[in-house]
Amino acid sequence: MKRIRIKNGYYGIVTQNGNYKKLIKQGVHFIGLFDKVSRFDMSKIYDITQDRIDIIKDERNMDFLKVISLKNNEIALVYERGLFTKVLTAGEYLYTNDLIDFKMVTTNLNKIEIGEEIDKSLFKYPQMKYFIRTFEVKSYEEGLLFVDNKYQRKLKGGIYNFWVNPSTIEVKKIDLRNLQMEISGQEILTKDKAAIRLNFFIQYLIQDAEKAILETKDFEKQLYILIQLALREFVGTYTLDELLEKKDSISSFILQNLQVDSKKLGIKIINSGIRDIILTGEMKNIMNQVLIAQKKAQANVIMRREETASTRSLLNTAKLMENNEMLYKLKEMEYLDKIAENIGEITVSGGGQVLEQLKEIFSK
Repeated sequence: MKRIRIKNGYYGIVTQNGNYKKLIKQGVHFIGLFDKVSRFDMSKIYDITQDRIDIIKDERNMDFLKVISLKNNEIALVYERGLFTKVLTAGEYLYTNDLIDFKMVTTNLNKIEIGEEIDKSLFKYPQMKYFIRTFEVKSYEEGLLFVDNKYQRKLKGGIYNFWVNPSTIEVKKIDLRNLQMEISGQEILTKDKAAIRLNFFIQYLIQDAEKAILETKDFEKQLYILIQLALREFVGTYTLDELLEKKDSISSFILQNLQVDSKKLGIKIINSGIRDIILTGEMKNIMNQVLIAQKKAQANVIMRREETASTRSLLNTAKLMENNEMLYKLKEMEYLDKIAENIGEITVSGGGQVLEQLKEIFSK
């Protein structure tokens, strides 16, 4: 016989020639000369290997030892004295609660959703990152959850965590803020075959994410095409001159025309407008010539109007002077004064009246 001692916080497994004999606890023990003792720390959890199977088969040990078995799709969260310490994966494990109070929380990874039994504060631990996949939906977004390519439900703004497992998980996110789309360089023919280029914009909201994602393939492209068609319909109804006069009404036309079709896409158009109407090079030259001709015609009309007014004024003045000799004399002196302003020196000879001589000079 030989004497051995098991310290506090440990237990021993006695074997002979590799075969299990018994479990011994703290204290002094006598065993056979050919027996071996393996010491186990009561503060640790051990894998149940092939040479430890007989330990759990011994009914004498069941009040002292605890066993946890985990399948391939399961994990166990280990708490020591109420504090999370680690994660156990598939396998069988051996431990005892005589020294430390171990608590095991088992969960099935095939559930996808993480249950309420798992404290969310644990997600920050490095031991958990291999088992959790995280998706963020911002406060101005709405998410659509797909599991194995099948739509499940909507997700509001927040952080979402799911178990890592063979299932594929995807979150498609939609921006719920006011969005803007630019339609640039649209070349369209007017009713009179004038080629113009339009720059247009719309502002819109996603009102139904399910319609926009599930019922429509590439909803932004679909919306772009709808706007293109509406612009062509509007422009093709008017001649170039009419279009330039009615360009401010295109916004209301687009809003009214696309109200039903945009709703089918889950979209609400809230505003639209033309940025520019650009004429092609040849058409621009023609319009410049027309504008010049119009301005010249307007100038001619103004000049004729002024000439007519001036002639009418002279005629009225002449009629007044015809009936009033004094007024005639005053007008005569006024004109002589204006003429004299531009003459440096005048020599008058003879005994006639000065005014009469001046009149004779300027009438020659």
